[in-house]
Amino acid sequence: MNKVHVRTHDPSRRAFLRQAGALSMIAAPAAPLALNLAAIGQAAAQSASDYRALVCVFLFGGNDSFNMVLPTDTASWTAYTATRNQAPDPIALLAPGTAANASAAAGSPARLGGVLPIGPLNPQGRTFALHPLMGALRTMFDTDRRLAIVANVGPLIVPTTKAQYAQSTHPKPKRLFSHNDQQNTWMAFEPEGATRGWGGRIGDLLYASHNTNAVFTSVSASGNSVWLAGQQIQQYQVGSNGAIRLGTDANGRVFGSAVVGHALAQVAGSARGTHLFEIDMAAVAQRSMAAEAMLRTALKPASDPLFGTPPASGNYSASSDPKLQYPNPLSGTSSFNALAQQLQTVARMIDAGMAGAIGVRRQVFFVSMGGFDTHDQQNRNHADLMARLAHGLRYFDDTLGAMGARHNVTTFTATDFGRTFTSNGDGTDHGWGSHQFVMGGAVRGGDIYGRFPQIGVKNANNNRFDSSPDQLDNGSLLPEISVDQFAATLARWMGVSDADALTIFPNLGNFNPSVRNLGFMNT
Repeated sequence: MNKVHVRTHDPSRRAFLRQAGALSMIAAPAAPLALNLAAIGQAAAQSASDYRALVCVFLFGGNDSFNMVLPTDTASWTAYTATRNQAPDPIALLAPGTAANASAAAGSPARLGGVLPIGPLNPQGRTFALHPLMGALRTMFDTDRRLAIVANVGPLIVPTTKAQYAQSTHPKPKRLFSHNDQQNTWMAFEPEGATRGWGGRIGDLLYASHNTNAVFTSVSASGNSVWLAGQQIQQYQVGSNGAIRLGTDANGRVFGSAVVGHALAQVAGSARGTHLFEIDMAAVAQRSMAAEAMLRTALKPASDPLFGTPPASGNYSASSDPKLQYPNPLSGTSSFNALAQQLQTVARMIDAGMAGAIGVRRQVFFVSMGGFDTHDQQNRNHADLMARLAHGLRYFDDTLGAMGARHNVTTFTATDFGRTFTSNGDGTDHGWGSHQFVMGGAVRGGDIYGRFPQIGVKNANNNRFDSSPDQLDNGSLLPEISVDQFAATLARWMGVSDADALTIFPNLGNFNPSVRNLGFMNT
């Protein structure tokens, strides 16, 4: 029997990076140059004066990308409509050019109208379309060329064929089809319990050569995320109103008193004993207060014309800002888009970073949407999700354009997993591979990267898709592109060397060097 040899991290290299990084964190910024160079290894040669940011838009629940990016060539469309027209509530979208029926149920395929054709630069001998509510993204793909599609991405240990997947000895990601485990695997290459993500690992490698302030290297506008956690870099969480304050108002006061505010800061930031937990708590409080004080003056207000709509009254409300409103397909009115607000917060942070106000030239950001676990009522729910995603991405692109920052920022989507091609009657179940968007001025947009999967017809006896080499039971996609390859391509744009990418991404060395960089980024 042939054995599969799986590459793992080089322990000595990992230990070197960990120890050197820890040393630089303790000594910086007063440490000699030699110590900092030792800490950052090969990244030192790639130090640059420009600003770059990577923004992850995570779609929690597992996005049904079968209804987001669709092949419309005759064979694919025939298989698609035959599979997804299952009663009682068919989830198959309608063919390109189909007029919307305004009297049909909200969110239904008839109400949405036909899918929107797109023209990839390299169409792979096929035709394609986007969800009917993604007109803004079609423009970014076809006209602006700032949006790319990466086909059939998912966690993989090694390249895997359908025949190999069926072998019990073939290496596969742990706990496939589980929400928490696959979220963590996408973000950190291990199931639930992982503590360091690849966004944080990029931050570990680059902060010493690009940032004078490690605090703002890794930032979440959507709560805690393992994707942002590094060995040394800690994620910083910021709210829609900016930095989260520790009991004081925007002027550092408590009950109108600066004296009380100062006293609170002294108490919160001081350890009264030698217990390690107490010392750590005081250090966290000090870090939080120092960061808040810096952001208090560095961040422009959300109502600034760059990010929002200044109100006539002077009291800004995100929920009523027209820029943060999306056309809700369920209500027929404009509704507040929480994703757009998160991206507004990120844009404000990027503005401060590019201005040199917070001491960073490389940042990673995390935002998210929930609700993608569409087992039920998929027509209504997924239509609303696609509308919010398209609006949020377009808002962010427009805002970055107004800031002159499109070429400095790359945004990408990720999700737990794709979903089944088959319908359960009014929804879909957990799958594996899925298609992702990558957006930005440095993106080689207007094209689909990776071979788009072949869509087959299910065996009526067992729900298997024997006619497709890319589909497993219930039509789930077997990924062809690994998260490691996808992530490494983004990391390379951020300034990570090919050699260091093999350290950050544990499975990358198992893939042919010719496909480790997927080519969707301009370097």
